[in-house]
Amino acid sequence: MHSLLKVDNELNTKVDAFRERITGEAENLVASFFPNKLLELDNFLKDPILNICELKEIHSEINLTVPDPILLSNHLHDGLEAQNAKKRIMEDCTGEDKVAGTKVFVMPGGMMKSNAKLVDLIEKVKPEIRTLIEKCNTVKMWVQLLIPRIEDGNNFGVSIQEETVAELRTVEGEAASYLDQISGYYITRAKLVSKIAKYPHVEDYRRTVTEIDEKKYISLKVIVSELRNQYVTLHDMILKNIDKIKKPRSSNAEALY
Repeated sequence: MHSLLKVDNELNTKVDAFRERITGEAENLVASFFPNKLLELDNFLKDPILNICELKEIHSEINLTVPDPILLSNHLHDGLEAQNAKKRIMEDCTGEDKVAGTKVFVMPGGMMKSNAKLVDLIEKVKPEIRTLIEKCNTVKMWVQLLIPRIEDGNNFGVSIQEETVAELRTVEGEAASYLDQISGYYITRAKLVSKIAKYPHVEDYRRTVTEIDEKKYISLKVIVSELRNQYVTLHDMILKNIDKIKKPRSSNAEALY
């Protein structure tokens, strides 16, 4: 029995140390990190890399040449040979491919590169997204640990805590969706480049690649703006309600988990 109590005391000590660490980190985040980060992101939005006026500057060359057209000899247009040729073409086409494309075994210029300018910008934005997710998680844990045990009445402060946790959870989810957008951009662009390799004579595929590059550039600037705004919102919301968040019940008899 004595050994069990000793183990419980040791665990309680470790849990208390964890709570103290989370409390210290979260209070520092709200008081210092959030305002500094929003100013940092506000300056980032003024960076020339996010203020390109002519979107042609972020276009990437698609190094896939258009092959010369294949001229068919006249005898393929006569009699059964023409019919057999047509039949072979139709058999080769499946699903959406109503027109037989070019079989691609290797890219003429080696590996088809991504849009280097957008990749560089994405690599600058992704750490900011990850940071917001991690810091929101820490502050959310802090507020959850401050929620008192369930009792009847005097729960106005508790409702403020719950709304703060809900807002932090929403911000986490939105930030995670930005990462999904980035991976979705790469997948969509890869499919289009594959289409260009298979159907090199179709100009619309090439134009679509430049369109989604421009769209992603604009989207990245919006994401940085949203990250800044989320820091502003969280900082303002928590500071305005800090007393109720820390002490949700005015009674001296409140008990925390």
